[in-house]
Amino acid sequence: MGDIDPAFIQPTEHRRKAKVVEASEIPVIDLSEVRKDVIISEIGKACEEWGFFQVINHGVPFELSTKVEIEAKKFFEKSLEEKKKVKRDEFNPVGYHDAEHTMDVRDWKEVFDYLVEDKAQIPSSPDPHDMDLRTLTNQWPQNSPHFKETLEEYAQEVEKLAYKLLELISLSLGLAADKFHGCFKNQLSMVRLNYYPPCPFPDLAHGIGCHKDPNAITVLAQDDVGGLQVKRKSDGEWIPVKPTPNAFVINVADVVQVWSNDKYKGVEHRVVVSTQRERFSIPFFFFPAHHVMVKPAEELVNEQNPARYREYNFGKFLANRTHADFKKRDMENLQIHHFKILD
Repeated sequence: MGDIDPAFIQPTEHRRKAKVVEASEIPVIDLSEVRKDVIISEIGKACEEWGFFQVINHGVPFELSTKVEIEAKKFFEKSLEEKKKVKRDEFNPVGYHDAEHTMDVRDWKEVFDYLVEDKAQIPSSPDPHDMDLRTLTNQWPQNSPHFKETLEEYAQEVEKLAYKLLELISLSLGLAADKFHGCFKNQLSMVRLNYYPPCPFPDLAHGIGCHKDPNAITVLAQDDVGGLQVKRKSDGEWIPVKPTPNAFVINVADVVQVWSNDKYKGVEHRVVVSTQRERFSIPFFFFPAHHVMVKPAEELVNEQNPARYREYNFGKFLANRTHADFKKRDMENLQIHHFKILD
């Protein structure tokens, strides 16, 4: 079996346990329900109790999702030399990467990232005094005739779903459906192809270590292998999210947590690895624009429920997190709790 690179080893308290808690409680919501008030109520309850839910009858064509999975598989089967021709770095963090870190521990996976909008601007550095912007540009592999067009079409379809979900979440908070639409003009949203090879050290390494997402909401397609686990709010147990055919897994992320003033809280999640089977997943990260100042919605703040966060610039926050993806750091990664002013 050999030895594992120490960079992959999870801290003892984060390693998987032999016992797996079986649960089918994570809600599955049918978006074809004709009574919109029912959908809004179900989403509000799921966001409040779980921070995670699955959606079916969502409008994204099944055939398109299948084509994306095929293209992803073909890409990751390429030689490392070929994949590294579109390798990302700290200055243009889109493209291929095989050494991502989550909470300073290397993930057992390979990824390919691309922007929903082919170019996007982001702060040049996390330094609050640095006003310079840099342009991120998608990198596409050569000799992959259908890769770019298939992935771009997929991004457009899932983006429509993300806006629909954002509207339903807004309505469930008692806000206007389009309350946050303006935050996504010149958005930084991206899609990721995740590839998790079989791992001989499942008790030591994770596909992705436990974390919360920094965006607004995440729309995840996963294959039938499984591995995604959610930390249940009620008792802290890790609950597997069982794959549901042609469903998307949705999770509340940091920005919605702040906008909702902690009514809807994101939860920690992780991906455990299989010793036998490779796994593919495709998350869509719905990111606001770099200039957006994130703070609790004014309609949700009053004397009885004061703001729990001071506002922060999303671009600077993301720039800090992006730098942390590439190497181990001597300081804690920036999190939304650093902006908390009231528990």
